Amino acid sequence: MSVIRVESGAGRLTFGDIAMACTIGRSGACAAADKREGDGCTPLGVWPIRGVLLRSGKVDATGINLPWRWVRGNDGWSDDIADPAYNRPVRLPRPYSAESLTRSDDAYDVIVVLGHNDAPPVPGMGSAIFFHLSEGRPTAGCVAVDRDDMLRLLPLLVPGDGMEIVA
Repeated sequence: MSVIRVESGAGRLTFGDIAMACTIGRSGACAAADKREGDGCTPLGVWPIRGVLLRSGKVDATGINLPWRWVRGNDGWSDDIADPAYNRPVRLPRPYSAESLTRSDDAYDVIVVLGHNDAPPVPGMGSAIFFHLSEGRPTAGCVAVDRDDMLRLLPLLVPGDGMEIVA
């Protein structure tokens, strides 16, 4: 297993010999046990990479070795602690709160799904912790990099790889 290392305090991401700037949550990083829904904190720890979601027409899937699929217009991710599907992909609309995966900006053109709070999900301990494209500002708790950096890194990742987020 190879690991993408995120030095949250330095805003630096490394994978082997590759290094790049990254952004994290608006509230910085926190221990995974302290992570709460909506707190803007990026959870420290080692998170398996589950797969990749891509926006059709926005990015080329050629060379991607991880499991991936195109995002559909009604794809969402549950962030409602009352939802039985909390921290899981869902179809929109639904009676519970969920984040749309077809955002109006480009941040979700590439979504690398991280295995934070998903085995099984514990309501309120954080949802939708992704590795995605940067929009030049802190995230809601995810890790983000520039498009060119993501597209350089993505073909190097394989099933079994993970992301380690450290202070």
